[in-house]
Amino acid sequence: MANIREIAEAAQVSVTTVSRVLNGHPYVSEEKRRRVEEAMKLAGYSPNSNAVHLATGRTGMIGVVLPFNHHPYFHALLGGLMEEALKHQYTALLCQTNYDPREERRYLHMLRTKQVDGLILCSHELPWSDIALYAASGPIVACESVQHEQISSVYTNHYDAFLRGMRYLIGRGHRKIGYCIGRRNSESSRQRYAAYADALREINQPLQPTWIFEGCVHLSDGIRVLDSVAAMADRPTALLVTGDEAAAGVLTRARQLGISIPEQLAIVGFDNQPISEALRLTTIDQHLHEIGVQAFQAFYNDMVDPEAVSRKMEIPYELVERSSV
Repeated sequence: MANIREIAEAAQVSVTTVSRVLNGHPYVSEEKRRRVEEAMKLAGYSPNSNAVHLATGRTGMIGVVLPFNHHPYFHALLGGLMEEALKHQYTALLCQTNYDPREERRYLHMLRTKQVDGLILCSHELPWSDIALYAASGPIVACESVQHEQISSVYTNHYDAFLRGMRYLIGRGHRKIGYCIGRRNSESSRQRYAAYADALREINQPLQPTWIFEGCVHLSDGIRVLDSVAAMADRPTALLVTGDEAAAGVLTRARQLGISIPEQLAIVGFDNQPISEALRLTTIDQHLHEIGVQAFQAFYNDMVDPEAVSRKMEIPYELVERSSV
């Protein structure tokens, strides 16, 4: 089989140009690219990916770490991320962890051993002190705010967004407000809790621990929450639900039980997923697609220029008013 030097001679270009064509480099003229591709076809040349990786120091793969991929929140992130990866001819390797620290360490080890060029962390369980130990091995990008000089982050300000949702409900006359979260110990959940407590403090309203519901991720979780609310003697009149799928469960179960929305229970979701529009759910759009786009861009910039300062980008949120409040 012909080698890369013979391909260069046949195409009447340099070895560097052949290498650029093999690696999808954008700065090659269409004429030279065509000649190289024709020479490879005539010679029956099939590039050895391992050799290409050794020559360039890149795998052309980005690891995307997420707990599970069967949820609309991560679908939206992945949509933007993979759209951008395609533009740059990168393959995204989905690294599902189920929030298992051992699985997260396994994917971090893949970065250290150069099996992927970098990692984008959509959500995680390991503390940042552990993750930061791998930052010297390649670009790591977080889809949350991280104050580490080697780690880029693209994020929503969850404190401000949650406070906006709380003040919106308060402005509509609500004082008895509960909320739903996924994991209490995540950084975004800590920010939301702080905003919740601060908003109640602003109106001199005591915090009711029984009105805080954890483990709310799926539609079935929202149904569980509404059943709990319906059984309470002293109920909240409004719920701020961090996740439209869980909010859809709350809304659907309320209608089944004859609880009028929004007269007896107002609901604000989070994420602005397609289901929220179908159900006319008021929600907070944190523009997940754009977070995915910018997360890949942050990785790619770090990859192209290792000396670049890590990117810290806050994506603006938006309150989308519909009929559930």
